[in-house]
Amino acid sequence: MPIEIPEKEIPEKMRAIAIGADRTPASLVLETQNTPQPGSHEILVKISTAGVNRGDCYQRMGFYPPPPGASEIMGLEFAGTVVACGAAVTRWQPGARVAALVAGGGYAEYGLVHEDHALEIPESMSFTDAAALPETVFTVWANVFELGGLKPDQTFLVHGGSSGIGTTAIQMAKHFGALVAATAGSPEKCAVCADLGADLTINYKTTDFVKEISLLTGGNGAELILDMVGGSYFQRNIEAAARGGRIVNIAHLEGAKAEIDMLPVMLKNLTLTGSTLRARPIEEKTRLTGVVSEKIWPLVGGTIKPVVDSVFPLVEAGAAHTLMETSQHIGKIILDCDI
Repeated sequence: MPIEIPEKEIPEKMRAIAIGADRTPASLVLETQNTPQPGSHEILVKISTAGVNRGDCYQRMGFYPPPPGASEIMGLEFAGTVVACGAAVTRWQPGARVAALVAGGGYAEYGLVHEDHALEIPESMSFTDAAALPETVFTVWANVFELGGLKPDQTFLVHGGSSGIGTTAIQMAKHFGALVAATAGSPEKCAVCADLGADLTINYKTTDFVKEISLLTGGNGAELILDMVGGSYFQRNIEAAARGGRIVNIAHLEGAKAEIDMLPVMLKNLTLTGSTLRARPIEEKTRLTGVVSEKIWPLVGGTIKPVVDSVFPLVEAGAAHTLMETSQHIGKIILDCDI
């Protein structure tokens, strides 16, 4: 049962992470800001934990600004307790435990989310695990299953298999019956991918994933490839894709630009596409939340388990960014916002 929390206990000021002038991880500092006030269809959440994502690092560096109207504070996902509701809110009450994907505002003590974009946290799940899920499950569902159209028995290749999105993509794709291959950069990371259900793991530092996918599929290639690398991977993904295959790009760690040979794209009838979630309209996010709530959220904590690498206090957000940028982590990096 939700526990009523009197609104008088909500402070006028809160602490949040701000970005310093030089935009390095060390420039991130804890500052006092006004506590946000919920709009008519928004809920105010006392944030317990927030996920750290690559997009946060890009925002810090000035490459990925929040969409118009969104909080300038970094943080695309959080978990916590509802403490106040807008005048028109009907779905939530103070005391409810929720997790949410947001356009900004996670690196703080309090954050806002539209009432239709929040998901109830299972009683048995910790706030740490809950904050590790929204960005990954929403991204995977939207890009692998909706945009990518993955079907049972198809071969799915995910790059960055040991990342937050990668670890979730492996589990979701296996649940829905795909043959899953994952690339990762060390034997340890490959072992994690295998433990999560990957049928084939490929150490991209020592092995050519194009050849491995060809061997796995008898020369047919992968029907769907989820790529976060870009750069030289654009052409190699084309080589690894099956006829009629789809290649979905959601990040570009190696670069967003590349020269590619379009002839095999045409001969194989390939689809090259990509997407982001942050700037999608409220109505689209509401629809997506509904689908995730129905098809994926009942599986979390059971069939689909979050993989958490480490937890940092909010004040050490800079250290969390440094770890993210080294790519030494496995799974999610979380901030503890209870300060």
